[in-house]
Amino acid sequence: MRVTALAGGIGGARFLRGVRAALPDADVTVIGNTGDDITLHGLRICPDLDTVMYTLGGGISAERGWGREDESFVVAEELAAYGVGPSWFGLGDRDLATHLVRTQMLDAGYPLSDVVGALCDRWKPGVRLLPMTDDRVETHVVITDDEGQRAVHFQEWWLRLRAGVPAQSIVPLRAETAKPAPGVLDALAEADVILFPPSNPVVSIGTILAVPGIRDAVAAAPAPVVGVSPIIGGAAVRGMADACLTAIGVETSAQAVGQHYGGRGRTTTDGTARGLLDGWLVDTVDAGAEVPGAVVSARPLLMTDLDATVAIVRAALELAGA
Repeated sequence: MRVTALAGGIGGARFLRGVRAALPDADVTVIGNTGDDITLHGLRICPDLDTVMYTLGGGISAERGWGREDESFVVAEELAAYGVGPSWFGLGDRDLATHLVRTQMLDAGYPLSDVVGALCDRWKPGVRLLPMTDDRVETHVVITDDEGQRAVHFQEWWLRLRAGVPAQSIVPLRAETAKPAPGVLDALAEADVILFPPSNPVVSIGTILAVPGIRDAVAAAPAPVVGVSPIIGGAAVRGMADACLTAIGVETSAQAVGQHYGGRGRTTTDGTARGLLDGWLVDTVDAGAEVPGAVVSARPLLMTDLDATVAIVRAALELAGA
């Protein structure tokens, strides 16, 4: 079985751990968000790709859900002692080695997809991890604060400001000129099922879909497309997805997010697909949600442990079969 998933950070990575456990013999391809990528201290950092790689490779901090297990922050402390920021980004010592290797390879001319493959040679995540693009795309957020209207990197808005300053718009810079990384479109066209994990629909999956060609490839894919809601009972399961949804004018509800993706069974007057989903999995508290053009199913969606996550994955696969 060939599975292709579009994934962001912690929620996506934990869901993928369930995919791998539920389908140990499957050929799984993960298309990872790179809009969160940022350059700090001269190093190129890819938070979502690394979170997937560490989680599936057994190196993630189980307590934090990001960064390395048994991490220390000596370098960050020394940088702070020198008065060198930013202090709001948690740069760990073990994690630093990954960023050093990545930056050296990028500076030597290797595309990001090759770099990800080289890093995964060490971690052996059990999936084929692809960046959405080899081109540099960064998500920025337009805000108005004491300094006036300005654009900040998504990481600053998310980590330093904790999404507390309302976003007037969220923009994946240069996404419109980016190209899908090698293997991305083939993975969508050749999949037996395409999954949207419970990742942020705006700045994770939404950013992936912003790369020209990817949304069209999902809409045209012969395989069923099933999404898992990141919203339960009107609240984000993790993080501040509500602030992102508000910025694009979408209500924080499982139904609204499903309708934001749209159902593939609903067509325009010229017969082309209007949406992306064949199935939408929501929590039992959201039973009754409707997504025109898609089949909606309800079951408990909290990924409390691996067994619970595997059950969610199996429910998504059953919905794909329906």
